[in-house]
Amino acid sequence: MDFTQLGRTGLKVSRLCLGTMNFGPETTEADSYVIMDKALEHSINFFDTANVYGWKKGEGVTEQIVGRWWAQGGGRREKVVLATKVYGTMGDWPNESRLSALHIRRACEDSLRRLQTDYIDLYQMHHVDRLTPWEEIWQAMETLVQQGKVLYVGSSNFAGWHIAQANEVAKARHFMGLVSEQSLYNLNARSIELEVIPACQHYGLGIIPWSPLAGGLLGGVLEKQAQGRRASERIQKLVEKHHAQLERYETFCRDMGEKPADVAIAWLLHQPAVTAPIIGPRTLDQLEDNIHAMSIKLTDEQLKALDEIFPGPGGAAPEAYAW
Repeated sequence: MDFTQLGRTGLKVSRLCLGTMNFGPETTEADSYVIMDKALEHSINFFDTANVYGWKKGEGVTEQIVGRWWAQGGGRREKVVLATKVYGTMGDWPNESRLSALHIRRACEDSLRRLQTDYIDLYQMHHVDRLTPWEEIWQAMETLVQQGKVLYVGSSNFAGWHIAQANEVAKARHFMGLVSEQSLYNLNARSIELEVIPACQHYGLGIIPWSPLAGGLLGGVLEKQAQGRRASERIQKLVEKHHAQLERYETFCRDMGEKPADVAIAWLLHQPAVTAPIIGPRTLDQLEDNIHAMSIKLTDEQLKALDEIFPGPGGAAPEAYAW
């Protein structure tokens, strides 16, 4: 496993990040333990979760699974760089969501309890909160850092100007600010190349792409359909829309002798601004396949061919659409 710095920090993380969103809803707790243990065996030290994962309001199902796995000991907690998130609705009362100082404080305490740990390595804002001033957000985060409950702060689903706004206010407060951004980024969704990636590069944020397989669209969906496997209605609509591209893509992967899912992850690993794509295996076999992507080295010619199949927005703004 290769390692890299998380943005401008001194923190070293694996080039693949283990996403835990399926733990609970799709993967049993016992199987989740096996996947996490195997990830550590492969030196994946970067795990991502969120307080809303498990999708039972207020329960933090997935965080609890991770916490019980750590409770087994064996140095599991010490080996993992833990990322979790705050923003989502955790209850029915007015201050049980978003990024008020009150909710940030309570959500952090609740995550620490569920995760059975006394600190969070990377505490990420799951979405931008346009109703809460940055001064309030940073004051709350600074307090958590001073208390030793949070080490670094990141964002998720921010626009480029939100990143600039957040880090300029943090700088005025002599606080480190955002060190990472978790964004939707894959071959079929490249809009962050316009402004989010340039903002991250300017401010020294690591980029952690979520949905590297576009929800399964880039995972060999046409071949699976030919084998009689039925995709969700949402994916079926996307297949209809992008059928010609997907045919070219899956043919390209067959010619390489690689699985489409592995090529999609490998493409992200070749993007210079990317720190670690989030893989979300439901099974041990899927984890092993995802790890194989690390060994795929794409040539300049192959990268150009992928750009032709899935064109990006044309680079950074404004040159992508102006002069």
